[in-house]
Amino acid sequence: MPTFTYKAKDSAGGVKTGVLDAGKEAEAVQKLRAEKLTVLEIAEQTPGIMAAIKEKLLGKPEVASRDLVLFSRQLSTLVSAGVPIVQSLTILEDQQENPTFKTILGEVRLDIEAGLSISDALKKHPDAFPEIYTAMIRAGELGGILDTILERLSGFLESSEALKAKVKGAMMYPAIVLTICSVVTVFLLVFVIPTFATIFESFGKELPMPTQMLIDLSNIMKKFWYVLVAGPFVTYKLFIRYYKTQAGQKVVDSYTLKAPVFGILLKKVAVAKFTRTLGTLIKSGVPIMQGLETVAATAGNKVIEDVVLSARESIREGGRLADPLKKSGVFPAMVTQMIGVGEETGALDQMLSKIADFYDQEVDTAVKGLTSMIEPIVIVVMGIIIGTIVVAMFLPMFALGSMVE
Repeated sequence: MPTFTYKAKDSAGGVKTGVLDAGKEAEAVQKLRAEKLTVLEIAEQTPGIMAAIKEKLLGKPEVASRDLVLFSRQLSTLVSAGVPIVQSLTILEDQQENPTFKTILGEVRLDIEAGLSISDALKKHPDAFPEIYTAMIRAGELGGILDTILERLSGFLESSEALKAKVKGAMMYPAIVLTICSVVTVFLLVFVIPTFATIFESFGKELPMPTQMLIDLSNIMKKFWYVLVAGPFVTYKLFIRYYKTQAGQKVVDSYTLKAPVFGILLKKVAVAKFTRTLGTLIKSGVPIMQGLETVAATAGNKVIEDVVLSARESIREGGRLADPLKKSGVFPAMVTQMIGVGEETGALDQMLSKIADFYDQEVDTAVKGLTSMIEPIVIVVMGIIIGTIVVAMFLPMFALGSMVE
C-alpha cells in the first residue's frame, strides 16, 4: 500500500507532519480530515531501493492467522464488556505488535468513524480479514448481536487454527527427516564419493556396476551443480504457476485428496473445515446461499469448492444440500446422512457442528496414526538410501584382492 508524507494544521492552529498508508491520495486526505486536520501538503513517498528489494524477495508483510485469532478474541471481550467499537479498535491498535496489522486496524477505525459499517470497513482489507469474517460480522450488525457473533467467530478461528496446527504437526516430522536425508545424500555424492573414486582409479580394474553407477551420478552432480541448486527453486516456481491455473488447481487438489497415506487425513480435514465453517455461518444468521458461497470461496481445495457450488445450485433449484454432497464421493456417507437429517429436522447448524466435532477427533486420531506409521517408513527409506551408498562404495574393497594386480 502506498505511503504518503503530509503537512497539516490541527484545530489549535499547530502544524504537524507525518506519514500514513492509504490506497490513493484522496483516501489519505479523507483520513487526515477524519482526524480534524487541515491538509497543507501531501505527497506519495517513494520507497527506497533496499525496501523495494526486500519486498520483492520476501514479499509484502502479511497478517498472520494467530494475529487475527488474538484480535478477534480481544475484540469479542471488549465489545461484550460494553466498550464502543471505535474505542475497542483504538485500544487494540495501540497494543498491536504487527506493524502491518496495526496500520490496517487504524484504517478500519478511521473508516468506521467516517460512517462506514464495520463489515464494509473490514471488507476493504481482504488480505487480513477473510470473506467468512466479514460475512459473519455483517450478520452480527444486521441482527444486533455483534458481541455474540464475535464470540462465535473467535471460537471458530481458534478451532480452525488448532486444526491447521494438527496437520502441520503431522507433516513436519517427515518433511524434516526427508530434508536431512536429502542433504546427507547430496553431501556424500558430491564430496565423499569423489575421494573414493580417485582411490578406485588406481586399481586399474573394472568396478562393480553399483559402484560405477554411483560414481557416474556423482560426476554428473558435480558437473551440473547449478541444476542441483536451481532445480528445486525452478520446479517450485513452475508448480506454483501451474497451480494458479484452473485446470492445474483441480488436478493437484484432486490428487491430494486421493494421495496414499496423506489423502485420508486431508479429506477428513476438508470435511471438518466445511462443516465447521458452514455450521458457524448458519448459526450466526447468514443465509444458507450466501453461506455456501462463502464456504466455497474459503475451501482451499478446488474439488471441494466445485462440490459446494453444485450443492448451492441444488438448493437454488429446490433440492437438498445432502444430495450433491453424496453424489460427489468426497463426503462420507455418514456425513451426508447426518446433513440430510439436519435438513429434515430444521437443525442443520447443530448437526454440522456435531459433525465438525466428530471429525476434529477423527483428525486427531489420524494424525497420531499417521505419525506412528511414518516414523518407521522414513527410517527404512533413509536406511536403504544410505546403506546402498555405503555398500556400493565398499564392494570394490571386498574384491580388492582380485582387482589389484
